[in-house]
Amino acid sequence: MAQTLLKPRAAQAQADVRAALPLGQIIAGDCVEAMRSLPSASVDLVFADPPYNLQLGGDLSRPDGSHVDAVTDHWDQFDSFAVYDKFTREWLTEARRVLKPDGALWVIGSYHNIFRLGAMMQDMGFWILNDVVWRKANPMPNFKGTRFTNAHETLIWASMGEKARYTFNYTAMKTLNDELQMRSDWVLPICNGQERLKKGGTKVHPTQKPEALLYRVMLATTNKGDVVLDPFFGTGTTGAVAKRLGRQWIGCERESNYREAALERIEMALELDESALKTMQSPRSAPKVAFGTLIETGWIAAGTVITDKKRRLSATVRADGSLVSGTEIGSIHGLGAKLQGAPACNGWTFWHIEHQGEVKPIDALRKLYLLATED
Repeated sequence: MAQTLLKPRAAQAQADVRAALPLGQIIAGDCVEAMRSLPSASVDLVFADPPYNLQLGGDLSRPDGSHVDAVTDHWDQFDSFAVYDKFTREWLTEARRVLKPDGALWVIGSYHNIFRLGAMMQDMGFWILNDVVWRKANPMPNFKGTRFTNAHETLIWASMGEKARYTFNYTAMKTLNDELQMRSDWVLPICNGQERLKKGGTKVHPTQKPEALLYRVMLATTNKGDVVLDPFFGTGTTGAVAKRLGRQWIGCERESNYREAALERIEMALELDESALKTMQSPRSAPKVAFGTLIETGWIAAGTVITDKKRRLSATVRADGSLVSGTEIGSIHGLGAKLQGAPACNGWTFWHIEHQGEVKPIDALRKLYLLATED
């Protein structure tokens, strides 16, 4: 009798925990205190973009003498490595407490802090699944010419332990990458253009992350409805992408100007409809830019209808880069071939999209993307 009641009771307990969560809210104040207000084992994913402790020794200038807008904010300044390490252990401890047993942690950093973070995570029992290199398609040059240009940041993806279960949507990642296995080196542009939040011509946040980066993280390691916590919410990239992908989000942020900008931004984010959110469940050589990259970076929105040149055939773009047409699902190449009854199809030239009042092959958008992300 007790066994038959266990599952309903467990389900009710989980529902009670979820009901206690401040979903879709930004908790003001210090991230450690904010996380302490959350129930234990209540969150599916923590994405953390903590202060990097850059240790800048003064202003940076370009060769022409102009000032470089570097990270000099007070929130990135620590008196010593010991102070930074204490802060890091505190927020990691709370992150581990709030994560579910099958939850996962993502952290991002630079050479200034990522090795310290990784060692602490291992000491605390996290199990590193991958380190992912985000290679910036358009990095800031090294103006002094004294070191290599810092063209990447590192992300660590970890489960709760060596034997812990975790979510990985392998097929969605493969589809997003034009049917090649997704690698651990991701070439994505830094946040710029219309995506970069500005007020009065000045960046709202100096280290705003591109939505494409969070899109890939969430599509890979969460499911629809999962709760994503960002302890260093900033201007809300995590919340905006979570909304687009149908995930729940919680943010922690002590800076009021960031919270204000984040809420405005998330309010404008459009959630994908149910059909666009479904990810391809079956597997399949990729060009230099995958079709999924155009979706991640916003050049093509999930839910967009694309057609052949004569508009006789149509398909809807989904969040992972797959296409759906009626009951048929496939990649841009595979579905194009299937709908034509052909042995093969170059989806880049077969499928067309309306762009700036003209109908163009999606390959035209790929070329525009490449031009926009050139150094």
